[in-house]
Amino acid sequence: MSTNRLYFIDAVRAFAILMMLQGHFIDTLLEVSYRDESNIIYRCWKYFRGITAPTFFTISGLIFSYLLIKAKQKGNAEKRMRKGLVRGLMLIGIGYLLRVPIFEWLTGQFRTYFLVVDVLQCIGLSLILIVVIYRITFKKTLLFSVLMLIFGITIFTVEPSYRSLELNNVPLVFSNYLSKANGSIFTIIPWFGYMCFGAFISTLFYRYLERPRFKLATVVGFFVIGMLLIHKSSLLFMKLYFWSDIHILKAVANFNYLYTRLGNVLVLFGIFYLFETYIKQSLILKIGQKTLSIYVIHFIIIYGSFTGIGLQQLIGKTLVPWQAIIGAILFLTLVCFIAFHYVKTNAFVYNGIRKLIDRVKGS
Repeated sequence: MSTNRLYFIDAVRAFAILMMLQGHFIDTLLEVSYRDESNIIYRCWKYFRGITAPTFFTISGLIFSYLLIKAKQKGNAEKRMRKGLVRGLMLIGIGYLLRVPIFEWLTGQFRTYFLVVDVLQCIGLSLILIVVIYRITFKKTLLFSVLMLIFGITIFTVEPSYRSLELNNVPLVFSNYLSKANGSIFTIIPWFGYMCFGAFISTLFYRYLERPRFKLATVVGFFVIGMLLIHKSSLLFMKLYFWSDIHILKAVANFNYLYTRLGNVLVLFGIFYLFETYIKQSLILKIGQKTLSIYVIHFIIIYGSFTGIGLQQLIGKTLVPWQAIIGAILFLTLVCFIAFHYVKTNAFVYNGIRKLIDRVKGS
């Protein structure tokens, strides 16, 4: 995919991971009294921080599905699907591993908090679900496209029905994927919805990328649909409620964060795709291709994975704003430096795991 490579995807991934790094650093270490909602700077920071996860999930669904569909065209779809399943399982495993309290276990303390579901488990399971859906619809890419759009809309629209879901009689290892009652940060619903929308967008790129003026139409579409979702989707759902008297539509309109954030993501996509020519820098692309390594390194440094000793425990919420800003810049630089120079690429890790699985199968 030399001439048709979508460089803006790596740029968006780089933006999302860097926003996540500074967001986690500042949120973990900024002194509580400075979290003032009346402060416009803090409000802007908080708003843009809220875009990070939706962006990361949507772009992950887009690139994964796009490569999946392209693999069918090249005749190696089965290999790509196996790779996707391995990657999904690996992300789930790493997600749990990062929360294993080794020293607590060595002292005989066994808590269930390490079973909470975070972004890696959620993305991992989402990749597996996409592979399954794609396999079922393998002969009909159009059907895959329509299904992903329907799944995304459905998951977002019925969100009020599972917003406060509790599954007390279901084992934690399963219920944590659906309920936040026990501390899960991300759950498969609604976050799989963003992956679905990303997968749907990937089918548009696959089908129409070679068409004249595709880029112009796509950029305009990202901006127009994004702005409509941000400013008009709540009004639309309220009108649908008055017309149909379906109460869940009113609940969506009154707390419409999912569609609004999706609108933010689309506008962001439009900006990056519009300026794609100017962001083909090796550093930006390299950051976008090292997201897993960067995520793992930052998690260990901030939250003290394995040892229980990280910046959260050593510093806590004690930094004033200027300290938090400078610290975040240094933190971004340190994490990226470690990821670039001391950690193998994501592809290297995936290949190693696949080789290990092949050896286990052969033995």
